Formats: sequence, structure tokens, C-alpha cells
Amino acid sequence: MNYKFYTFVAILATSLTGILPAMGQKSGPVNDTIYMGASYINEVYYNMAAGNKGAVNRKQWDIAFRANRMSASIITNDAATSDPNSLGVELYAYPKSDTSGWATMDTIGYYKWKNMVNSKSDWEEGAFCRNQKGHPDYGWGKYNASTHNLLGDSLFVIKLRDGSLRKLWIKEKFSSDNVFNFRFAKMDGSGDTTIMLDCNPYSTKNFVGYSISAKKVIDYEPVASTQWDLLFTKYMYTYPDGALYPVTGVLSNYKVKVNTFHPVPLTYKIWDKATMDSTRSPIGWEWKKTNASYKYDIVDSTVYFVQDLSGNIHKLVFKEFVGSSTGRIVFQKEMISALGIDEMAKSDFNVAVYPNPVKDIMNLVINPGNSASTTISLMDISGRKIFSNKYELPKETLSTLQVPVSGITAGMYIVVIQNGTNTVSRKVLVNN
Repeated sequence: MNYKFYTFVAILATSLTGILPAMGQKSGPVNDTIYMGASYINEVYYNMAAGNKGAVNRKQWDIAFRANRMSASIITNDAATSDPNSLGVELYAYPKSDTSGWATMDTIGYYKWKNMVNSKSDWEEGAFCRNQKGHPDYGWGKYNASTHNLLGDSLFVIKLRDGSLRKLWIKEKFSSDNVFNFRFAKMDGSGDTTIMLDCNPYSTKNFVGYSISAKKVIDYEPVASTQWDLLFTKYMYTYPDGALYPVTGVLSNYKVKVNTFHPVPLTYKIWDKATMDSTRSPIGWEWKKTNASYKYDIVDSTVYFVQDLSGNIHKLVFKEFVGSSTGRIVFQKEMISALGIDEMAKSDFNVAVYPNPVKDIMNLVINPGNSASTTISLMDISGRKIFSNKYELPKETLSTLQVPVSGITAGMYIVVIQNGTNTVSRKVLVNN
């Protein structure tokens, strides 16, 4: 055997390790199903590569505190109820006094006050933060430049899932210790309770919950925040006219990004034609609609692309939504690229190939780095060169090349991309 050729193939095999899914893993579309349970009782945490990471009863907690010591966000379980006409946990900023009025708080006319719900776009704008004015004002309190703590300056009335009312005061966040100090009581002052909630034991989670009715901390995220991408849940949606309604849908984890394309054929795979959305609910709930029989139809011609926390790109198409009887959701997913746009953009030279397997047209997304001259070669697994072409690409810019492969025999091939003195290789399955 030719030693140089053997070494070349060995280097290619090594360079591919960790870039593409394992050879034993199914790389084409796969169907998956999650169950939220009757009346959508469960929240389902989902990893795009690994699947369901855990389902938890969403009625355990009332409020939740961001576990990151640099965050001031506090959210409410604003759609916790199974009653579709109820708002779940409701939060109202007390308009009649500052914290000096704690002892004399009342609820006269509270139903006319604005119900504050979590932001649809940002986990950092929890319900308690909705009146924030920007640093140093975080809605429930202000930053103290001397102590670096957040000092609570607002009072709240909270309506719990059982309909009872409590008065609530987020007194302080000790930033360096990552501890929240808060106080709550019944409106008549009975049951007055002060809690020092230490977030440090939950540092691997996004939020740590608290049940006011049960007076206990709730660790409701079933896995570390790095282990899930999407959350199937109920949440409060604000219509353009300000009306609130609890909806069942999909929220994104921090740093997960989504592209939505509509109307497109369900075979659509060009995920890099729009800027990805990293907000809290880019998938949301509007991928389904109620028909004349009061059952659900999936909205036609809609394709989502999800960039997970590892940078991989997944195609997502919803197939079925049963409704509140079982909370069953069926969808199809497919790994499109094992390297995300963000990783490519910050790299001097890198390449992503999609779709894979490929039929007719192979797309190469390339960041050529500082060298514009790029050569694309396709080789079979024996090392025989099938074709080779040279391209001039804009420097330091992502470019997409479409390479026809329709006349090539089906099988496994290696794409070699040479740019100046750099070479990367990608394995591709041609499925003509």
C-alpha cells in the first residue's frame, strides 16, 4: 500500500471525528413524540439531539428566581392553571405606596391594575421586572453602587393558583452571595414569612422555583440548563390589543436560536437565508390552529431550523397536536449541519455541508478567512478524485456554494476544501 495515500486517508478520518454525527446514528429525518399530559399538566424539556430530557409537573411553583448571580430576573408561573380561561399566577405592582406601606397594603380595585406577565422575548424580563427602566432600575428594585446589591423598592400583590391573594416584597438580592431575600404574607398580615433563598445549589439551572402556598423551594428543572434546547409548556401570551391568554407552545433556552420559513415546501433546507432569532419564543404557539370541529390542524408550509447549544442546526416540522386530552405533540426533526453559523463566523476558515445525505445539489457554507481562493474537490473513499473546481470568495464573509452531484453514483464521498495553506474535509453521503 502507498504510505502517503494511507496517511492522507487517516488524517481525513481523524479530522472528521466530532464534526459529523456518529456513523451509526440515523442522519435522515426522524419522528419524535412528546406528551404534556392531560390538560398540559407537564412541562417537557427537550434536547434536539438527544430527545426528551424530562417532564415535570408545572403546577409545583409560583415564582422563580434566576440562578445566575449577575441576573435580576424573577418570573411567575403565569399559566400554571389547567383552566384555559384562568390566568394562573397573577402579579400586580402595588400602586398606592412604596415599601413603607407594607403594613397597610390593601387590594381595593386590584383587578383594575395591570397584570404583569413574563416577557415573550426575554427570560431576563420576568414579570417582576416589567416596570424596569434600565440600569440601575430593574423593576422590583435598584442597584446599589456601594454594596453591588439590588435593593427592593416596590410592593406586589400576587394571586396564587388557588385564587388566594398575598402581599409580596422582594427585599434584596445579595449579588456576591447569590441570595434573594423576600417576604410575603396574607393581606391581613397573618402568615408573615421572610425567606433567604440561596441560588448557589442551583447554579447549573436557569431558575430555581418557590411555592408560596407550600412555603418551599422547588427545583423544577429536571436537567442542567446546558442539557436542553426547547421547553414545551404553557405560558401567557399578550395580544397586540393587550389581552392576555394562556397558550400551549414552545419556548427556547438561553442562546438557542431559531429560523422560521413560511410558506415553503416541507423539504426546504436552506437554513442560512435569514438571521436567526435568539428570543424566548420564536417558535411559540402559532404553528397550530383550531378547526371547525374544535380539533387542531398544523399550519401548512412552515419549517423551523433550531441552532442548539452545541451549534448544530436541526430542521423541525410539526406533524400533529392532539390537544388537552393527552397533550401529545408529534414532530419531525433532522440534523442539517453539525456546525453552526456562529461558530463559522468567528473562525478564520471553516465549512458546513448540507443537506447530508445529499441529492442533486450539495450546499457548502464557507468562511474563507483571509484567503479568497478556495478549491473544492470531491473524492471517493478510495481516494480517487471525482472533480475539482476553484472559486474566488469574498474574504472574511460567509458564502454559500451550490455544487451539483446529480450525475454521481450513490455512496460515501469526502469533500476536500483547500484555502491557501489550510485544508478541511467533510464526509458526505450522496443518495441519488
